[in-house]
Amino acid sequence: MKILYIVLGFLFFGLGAIGALVPVLPTTPFLLLASFFFAKGSDRFNRWFMNTSLYKNHLESFYESRSMTRKTKVSLLTFATSMMLLSLYFMPSIYGKIFMICMILFLHYYFHFRIRTIRETSSEPSGRL
Repeated sequence: MKILYIVLGFLFFGLGAIGALVPVLPTTPFLLLASFFFAKGSDRFNRWFMNTSLYKNHLESFYESRSMTRKTKVSLLTFATSMMLLSLYFMPSIYGKIFMICMILFLHYYFHFRIRTIRETSSEPSGRL
């Protein structure tokens, strides 16, 4: 089972890395999944993942302070909501549709009121010496 977790960790890490380069593909959800699978699969790979620049740029602030930048929240909510709306559209059951609507509402409530929004830090030098 650990091998499966490691393989899934690398799969989602790869998708997250592609998402960092391609604006259409979200980065953070895939890196969250990679983090989960690496943590389940291997301490060594989990430590490696936590030392990558992708982790530090996209997830570290969330793990440390339970906060996200506005850009991260928007990308996560856009991806998750669009996937849920797609499921809602194809759902044949009215109860399933009601459940999906409740999930979308809860997701937005949680992101807006439970996860603190922080300012993005500038990585550019200030020009001072």
